[in-house]
Amino acid sequence: APDTTGGKPLMQVLHERKSTRSFHPTPISDQMLGNLLWAAFGVNRPDGRRTAPSARNWQEISIYVLTADGVFLYDAPRHALHRLLKEDLRAKAGTQEFVASAPLNLVYVADMKKVAAQSADDAALYTGADCGFIAQNVYLYCASEGLGAVVRGLVDRPSLATALHLQQDQRILLTQTVGHRK
Repeated sequence: APDTTGGKPLMQVLHERKSTRSFHPTPISDQMLGNLLWAAFGVNRPDGRRTAPSARNWQEISIYVLTADGVFLYDAPRHALHRLLKEDLRAKAGTQEFVASAPLNLVYVADMKKVAAQSADDAALYTGADCGFIAQNVYLYCASEGLGAVVRGLVDRPSLATALHLQQDQRILLTQTVGHRK
C-alpha cells in the first residue's frame, strides 16, 4: 500500500523540483516505486478517481514501467504491477544514453479509443494535458523524496510501441526517467 503520510511541504518541493539527467543505477525500492506510481496516477478516492485530473474522468493514460527486470503495467485500482515482458527495454525509452542505465523509465500511453468522440485537436489537447498532470506529480514526488526525474519527448515512438506490443489505438505521449541522482 502507498505510504501517504510522508513527504516535504509543497512549497519546498516546488522549490526543489528540477530535471535530472544523471542517475545512479541503484534500483528504487518497491515501496518507493509503489508510492511514486500512486502519486503519479493512483486511486485516491472511493469512487475510483485519481491523484491527477483526467478530462471527463476518461482515465485514458496508462503507465508502463520499464526496469532492468522487465516491463510492467501499473494497475491503479489494485495498486499493482502486472509483468508484460521479461525484457529490459529501458534503452528504447529515449534517445539519450542515460535512459538505458537509469533504474526506471515510465512510458505514458494514451488509449485513443477513450477520446475517439473528440476532434483530433481536442483529443491531442486532453491527452497531452492529462499526461502532463501525471508527469508533474512524478516530478513533485521525486523532489519530495530526493530522487531525480526528467520527462522526454525524444523517443522513437514506433520502435518502442512495437517492443511494448501496443495496439493501433494506443499512443505513446511522453517518457520519464526516474532514479537516484548522481
